Amino acid sequence: MAFTIAVDGPAASGKGTISKALARELGYAHLDTGLLYRAVGRQVLDGAEPLAAAKALTAEALDNPDLRTPEVAQAASKVAVLAEVRAALVDFQRAFARRDGGAVLDGRDIGTVICPEAEAKLYVIASAEVRAERRFKELSEKGLETSFETVLADVRARDERDMGRAEAPLKPAEDAVHIDTTTLSIEEAVAAALDAVRARQQGA
Repeated sequence: MAFTIAVDGPAASGKGTISKALARELGYAHLDTGLLYRAVGRQVLDGAEPLAAAKALTAEALDNPDLRTPEVAQAASKVAVLAEVRAALVDFQRAFARRDGGAVLDGRDIGTVICPEAEAKLYVIASAEVRAERRFKELSEKGLETSFETVLADVRARDERDMGRAEAPLKPAEDAVHIDTTTLSIEEAVAAALDAVRARQQGA
């Protein structure tokens, strides 16, 4: 039986960590939809045309270890504002969402555009400073040289672009459960998400 969990939120809010934990706990498949845009962005950096890259995207492209760099993140944010790129990736995401056995998708427009009929919707947020701190730590642990100030500026620029774009802007679905992870541990955030999903499962 299909059961879709849509998890939206800004960069480094914890939505990916929460989504993976939900998928593990419930035995559902997981898709980080941001990787679709990162994979397209990576190809654009390599000289491809955005729409052609989106149309030719394969599942294998999502395994590229280079997709987590700040350069690719910025490229992904830029191609994500293109309506034709978003349209090309919609079918991929919707097919994944309705697979048997349940699916968790995290991104920025899952509950509002990709899966407005999702059985459970979460909107995960945290302060820009806390999100920048998390991302800075993650990049530093990977050996990538940057500064907290640079990462914070990147986070704010991505927020502005994601929330301000005309096509599928980042915003909570009206029926989404909000989870603010600013002061929560990973365990507390996951527990809150599981409680919200299980409440929807019982009501389904």
